[in-house]
Amino acid sequence: MSQIEVMPVERRRWFMFAILLVGAFLPPLDFFIVNVALPSIQEELGTSSSAEQLVISSYAALYAVTLITGGRLGDLYGRGRMFFLGLIGFAAASLICGLASSPWVLISGRALQGITAAVMAPQALASVQAIFPESEKPLALSLYGAVFGLASVIGQALGGILISLNLMGMGWRAIFLVNLPIALLVILFGIPALRETRARHASKLDLGGTALSMMTLGALIVPLIEGREAGWPLWSWLSIAAAPLLAWLFWQYETRLRLAGGAPLLDPAALRAPGLGRALLVALSFYSIGVFFLLFSMYLQSALHATALSAGLIFLPFGTGFLLGPLSTSQGRRLLGAYVNCAGMGLEVVGLLALTWLVLGTPTGVTPPSLLLAVILFVIGFRQGLAMPTLMRMVTGRVAPAYSGMIAGITSSTLQVSTSLSVALIGGIFYTLLGAHTDAAAITHAFTVSILCIAACLALGAGLSVTLARQPAPIPDASRVRPS
Repeated sequence: MSQIEVMPVERRRWFMFAILLVGAFLPPLDFFIVNVALPSIQEELGTSSSAEQLVISSYAALYAVTLITGGRLGDLYGRGRMFFLGLIGFAAASLICGLASSPWVLISGRALQGITAAVMAPQALASVQAIFPESEKPLALSLYGAVFGLASVIGQALGGILISLNLMGMGWRAIFLVNLPIALLVILFGIPALRETRARHASKLDLGGTALSMMTLGALIVPLIEGREAGWPLWSWLSIAAAPLLAWLFWQYETRLRLAGGAPLLDPAALRAPGLGRALLVALSFYSIGVFFLLFSMYLQSALHATALSAGLIFLPFGTGFLLGPLSTSQGRRLLGAYVNCAGMGLEVVGLLALTWLVLGTPTGVTPPSLLLAVILFVIGFRQGLAMPTLMRMVTGRVAPAYSGMIAGITSSTLQVSTSLSVALIGGIFYTLLGAHTDAAAITHAFTVSILCIAACLALGAGLSVTLARQPAPIPDASRVRPS
């Protein structure tokens, strides 16, 4: 295990953390914001349906497969350095997207966005273990979780607003170019203030492990994202079948490297921490709600004929709840102790069941009562946000600070895999039930069945959380990473 030097608590840790949180905010923002822009992009660039899918999936796939490497790079070469390199790259990729003159230039820019986002995103979560004392970690993780709620609040509505305003005739391009002033401000104020943290004895990046990890995740994620759109061709099934073999090869390679005294990308010693495997399974079930945004948007726009902007605004109660939930985690811990995560996920299940009841109890093609719908969406988002910081602590708190970047990347990658699995599997159930039908009744039926599937996944995660609450994470070494 890498050694770290004991140091006093960093005085500027909250300002440093605020800077790093930008790296956690921009990736989900760009995931949410682009959805409402696809019709405008198609109109101007003439993108095909498959190209539109690639605008989304090229970003999501490369983001997922690069996250573990991004976290490890922060451990080895400095979290601040990797954050700023990722941010600069993300801004450059956003500029490419904003100036794109063809679908393939846009797709290339989105792919670069995914890679650079994965370099900057894990650094905030890793820094929680590195710069905060134990007493402050719950609040830091709550703020980290709130960032995702803030991104969903802003992303769902901002895309439609920017396109409607058509600032300086930019249209949909503004959703990408808005990243540039954000990046510039963070660079100007952040570079002088951010002190470096890393594992003390940095070693070379495990290039073999990096390649095998990306191949393993790519073999799973790419066909899940692209397979349904392509009609599940043979290559997609062969790729999914190859994923377990590649995972086994990756594990064997990392184990041998560890025994030889090397520094593996994914250290097997860290993954043997008690309860870590179950904690990652909870993370895998946690973002099964990722498909909800796609399906609810389809229900609103196709069954209820809401506009893209109206649909985005209907999501605001969910996003507001997701924003406020993490900020209530400390109160939740005082009331529920280690059971906050399982309570949050369990009550989220109740919210999804209530949504199903509301939709089924409303005449087909009619919008459910606005106030009741808003309350239910707020509850679902609030409970999701309440559970998230505890989930992060449940995972990252089970390993030593020297592994912070690695486990942050693994956690973030697991959540991305969870989203991809939910889109592929639960989305597949939705489209199978829908078939060739496009009427409101068929869409409503497929939507409600899919919501019940999401609820079942979250109920499984809540059950696993109960077993973890009975096995608290060991208190990690309170040592500090030496600032440089």
